Amino acid sequence: MNPLFGDDMVERPAVELPEGAHHVPGWLTLEQQRWLVDRFHQWRQGPLPIRSAKIGAHEMSVRTVCLGWHWRPYQYTRDAVDVNGNRVLDFPDWMVRLGRKALVAATGDPHAGDEYTPDAALVNYYDETAKMGMHQDKDERSMAPVVSLSIGDTCRFRFGNTQHHNKPYQDVDLVSGDLFVFGGPSRLAYHGVTKVHPGTAPEGCGLEHGRINITMRVTGLST
Repeated sequence: MNPLFGDDMVERPAVELPEGAHHVPGWLTLEQQRWLVDRFHQWRQGPLPIRSAKIGAHEMSVRTVCLGWHWRPYQYTRDAVDVNGNRVLDFPDWMVRLGRKALVAATGDPHAGDEYTPDAALVNYYDETAKMGMHQDKDERSMAPVVSLSIGDTCRFRFGNTQHHNKPYQDVDLVSGDLFVFGGPSRLAYHGVTKVHPGTAPEGCGLEHGRINITMRVTGLST
């Protein structure tokens, strides 16, 4: 286990959310955030460049680099057939362990992460104008929880219901270092990012501007 992700992770009370959704403010220390930002800069160097995925003819404002499986709207593949054909980076073992610790911290259940083995991550970079429309994470065959980590500028995260992208929903400010998990009855909840607040990244997080969001998933796909 990387020593940066030890037993000293910060746990704080979660805000009131639907069953299966959990928000843990300040879960990552500044040192851990800087370490992850360094990894992000390595990942974006290749073999696949960071890019904006396209939904139809529309290019997303968020730029993404993938680990484990390459995601393009509605499908996962091992090779980035929509970019340069190269194979996606492997999903790191340390991130599996980090995802398991995240589930324990979010739920308070010491066994919550026992069977959790994420095999894909979407690492999204938001500049000050980027947004993410309301959507469901339903390209995975597995309904295991999604683990989300935020680094950099604060964003307004909208977390909704499982039926449609309209109300009821809740707006939550995700600050650098925050953990957000959704699974169980909330696994297919619509969610999105309505705004990034420029200049809110804390000094020492490793990111001077913009926001990095790491979302770990279990695809349920075989090799």
